[in-house]
Amino acid sequence: MLEGLSTEEIIGRGKNVVMNTYGRLPMTLVKGDGVWVWDTEGKRYLDFLTGLAVNSLGHNYPAIVQAIQAQAQEIIHTSNIYWIPNQVALAERLVKNSFADKVFFCNSGAEANESAIKLARKYAKKNFGAYKCEVVSLENSFHGRTLATLTLTGQTKYQEGYDPLPVGFSYAALNDIEGLKAKIGENTAAVFIEPIQGEGGVIPAEIEFLQAARALCDQYGALLIFDEVQCGVGRTGKLFAYEWSGVAPDVMTLAKALGGGVPIGAMLATDKVAQAFQPGDHASTFGGNPLATAAGCAVLDVILNEGFFEGVQERSAYFQKGLEQLASKYQTGDPVRGRGFILGWPVSKLGPEIVEVCRQKGLLINCVGGKILRFLPPLIVEKPEIDKALGILDEVFQELWQ
Repeated sequence: MLEGLSTEEIIGRGKNVVMNTYGRLPMTLVKGDGVWVWDTEGKRYLDFLTGLAVNSLGHNYPAIVQAIQAQAQEIIHTSNIYWIPNQVALAERLVKNSFADKVFFCNSGAEANESAIKLARKYAKKNFGAYKCEVVSLENSFHGRTLATLTLTGQTKYQEGYDPLPVGFSYAALNDIEGLKAKIGENTAAVFIEPIQGEGGVIPAEIEFLQAARALCDQYGALLIFDEVQCGVGRTGKLFAYEWSGVAPDVMTLAKALGGGVPIGAMLATDKVAQAFQPGDHASTFGGNPLATAAGCAVLDVILNEGFFEGVQERSAYFQKGLEQLASKYQTGDPVRGRGFILGWPVSKLGPEIVEVCRQKGLLINCVGGKILRFLPPLIVEKPEIDKALGILDEVFQELWQ
């Protein structure tokens, strides 16, 4: 532990020993409570990024803290050689409230998507033949950092320097039905779609596009896979983003908010598809261990309470309206987009500078693609905190926007 050191001292020591894989901000966060976090110097910030959509119930949420503490006093890890009661309980909650029949647990969104790729190919080979192995994803998507999920990601900037990439992947444009039709055929094993592209700029998939993808997958015997790593587990105002469209996938991947801050990932599938995996086909040492699934159960027990999602929908609409008013006031360009508490505000310039001045004034957000301000506040945020965030944004645009 490095108690008593300044931010500069921690950063200096970190640069000596931690790999340079992040463009880190010059700050350290050491305490959180609700929608607020504090840095080493004691400065308080409104957290409207929540660890990249992880801390959906804010920081130090009592039910999550209590679940982790209680489980840590019993047993933290056993491995999946044995049955894990918390894992069964969490799987039951997910199955009861989704299209799925079975769940595979892992540690992250990338691992969940990796497992979905493997399941899709295993299913296709068992039910059709070796020829059926191609995977279609979307341009501007983001699915993870493993070699396969990096290839699945439809952004070349993340793939540079990692050649040769795995074969059998192709890309269509989001919301381009004709383009999607051109990519899907008899060799297609799966189609991956984020119902809302997060890292790609907070761009929702249109209902008609999802319906067309469902029909094409049915036509060619391909699996429709929804990546809800960022937009799932309540962020849109429903438990899962696909519920807004009425289009159910065959497979869905989750992570981020599922553990309330504890690393966990999950892949959900129908029973028909899940049967393609048998013992030895896939595994995860830490996946779904007692501690992580105790946290996951606590998260779902909170957000599945009656009225929770209605509150998210009402407060997120209030926030979106406020952002739209600011966008109109400063004439920043394209409309605010997204759903629930995953919102993107396109700006034609100064995206990183806006983020930095917001940070200086006590509001944490980020910018994707250089020009989309992304907002991922806790689902528990209330209107006074929303008003404060909007006030800071107004101040920043008054200073920077011309």
